[in-house]
Amino acid sequence: MATLSTEDKNELLAIVESRFHTHMERHLDAVWSDVLTKLETDSNKLIALSEMEKTGGEPDVIRLPNGDLVFCDCSAESPSGRRSLCYDEPALTARKKNKPSGSAVTLAEVMGIALLNEVTYRHLQTLGTFDVKTSSWISTPGAIRQKGGALFCDRRYDHIFVYHNGADSYYAARGFRGMLIL
Repeated sequence: MATLSTEDKNELLAIVESRFHTHMERHLDAVWSDVLTKLETDSNKLIALSEMEKTGGEPDVIRLPNGDLVFCDCSAESPSGRRSLCYDEPALTARKKNKPSGSAVTLAEVMGIALLNEVTYRHLQTLGTFDVKTSSWISTPGAIRQKGGALFCDRRYDHIFVYHNGADSYYAARGFRGMLIL
C-alpha cells in the first residue's frame, strides 16, 4: 500500500472525527483522543482507513460485543466502491465466463481490513439501519465454503437475513462491509 501525504492524512482524520462526533450512539464510551492515538501509532491503520473511506464505506468507530473498538463500514448501503465482486479468489478463478473484476476476500486483504462475520453484522444492525437495498458478503465458515457456497446478509422488512449463494456469484447490489481493529 501507498503512504498518505500529510494533507490527505489531515483530511481523512477530519472526516472520521466529524463522523465520530455526529454518531456518538455507535460508541457511547469511546473518546476521540484515544482513537486518534491508536491511529497515529500505526500508519498501516491510517492507510486501511483511507481505503475504507475512498471506497464509500463511511467508516466509524463501533464497540464490538467483546469490547474491542473497531472502525466499521457504516454507509447506509454496501460500500459502492466494493460491489460486483465474487466471494474469494478460488471462486473468481473457477468462474470461466463473465468474471467480475475481483473478489471480496482479496480486496479486503489488500485494503488491510476484515470482512464482517454474522455476529458483527448483526451487531452493526443494532446501531443503525443498513443494507435495505443492497447486500453484503460476510466471512463464511470453511465447511460452507468447501462446498462452493458463501454467505451474505441484508436487512429487509426490518429483519436481518443471512443467505447463501455460490461463491462465484456477483451482483451490482452486493458488496462487502469491513472492519479495522484499533
